[in-house]
Amino acid sequence: MKRQGTFPFTAIIGQDTMKKALVLNVVNPKLGGVLIQGEKGTAKSTAVRALADLLPPRRCIKGCRFHCDPDDRANWCDECQEKYATEEPPVELLPMKVVELPVSATEDRVVGTLDIETAIREGKRSFETGILADANRNILYVDEINLLDDHVVDVLLDSAAMGINTVEREGISYSHPARFSLVGTMNPEEGDIRPQLLDRFALSVKVAGEQDPERRAEIIKRRLAYEADPEPFLESWKDEQAKEVRRIERARKLLSEVTCSNDMLLLAAKISITLGVDGHRADITLIKTAETIAAVAGHTEVTKEDIREASRLALPHRMRRRPFEEQNLDWTEVDEVIDDEA
Repeated sequence: MKRQGTFPFTAIIGQDTMKKALVLNVVNPKLGGVLIQGEKGTAKSTAVRALADLLPPRRCIKGCRFHCDPDDRANWCDECQEKYATEEPPVELLPMKVVELPVSATEDRVVGTLDIETAIREGKRSFETGILADANRNILYVDEINLLDDHVVDVLLDSAAMGINTVEREGISYSHPARFSLVGTMNPEEGDIRPQLLDRFALSVKVAGEQDPERRAEIIKRRLAYEADPEPFLESWKDEQAKEVRRIERARKLLSEVTCSNDMLLLAAKISITLGVDGHRADITLIKTAETIAAVAGHTEVTKEDIREASRLALPHRMRRRPFEEQNLDWTEVDEVIDDEA
């Protein structure tokens, strides 16, 4: 059976903020992921799955089941450390991908399993990889993340914080790198998300259905055309997709050249204080986001406008709020702080 292609990322109408947040995480995988909140049927899952077609390939150690980075020896798995202790590893280019974590996934399916019998009988650690192994250096996508089992949430929190997945059974342990960008989607009507997990997302966006009649009609038109005959539809968007891939590749190359002045660092701190944001993770994420926005825009110096746009993505979900309290943010004060900057 021939598999149907994914609806093109560039063919999605509207939802510009959501698409921008996803692209930023592709350009800078170290950002730390994005949470997309919105009602059902607003292209959340479609956009995340379509993202896979825009992901650039990455250098991996050939044959490594954790696709270790040959240029980052400090974060190699134990197998690569042992095998290539005195020689250079063979390298292959592999595509990045979006790895999906089902809400119903068990803890063993997520972290992997140790074969205790083999360990006892042969004295060898036999490890069967899980979803976190596959997600290393990829994007880990969780639909309906607010409905995840608490045990799985704790595992994700630990791995996101440490960049390592550790499995322990009967006194035997196994660790492997698990560095991933976490992308979650949720419908707030189905329940809230744990604050500890919320803070692990670098960016957060809220999406809603399109209210312009003509644009809404165009959404229907494109979807029906795609479902009726996917191949010609995908072909018609091939150039736009290629253009977006080139834009992402240019931004990734430019990112290392982007600088942020002390004035912009001070501005980021003032914004966080104005919004009453707890901790310093928000300030750091704000600057990283602004730098990535600058790279996507094609300039190498972070501007006030980069900071302004980044604040809308990196700070709202870190605001102090009471349980069940709606977050209707007034950005007037923040804009005044930004506009007062010389």
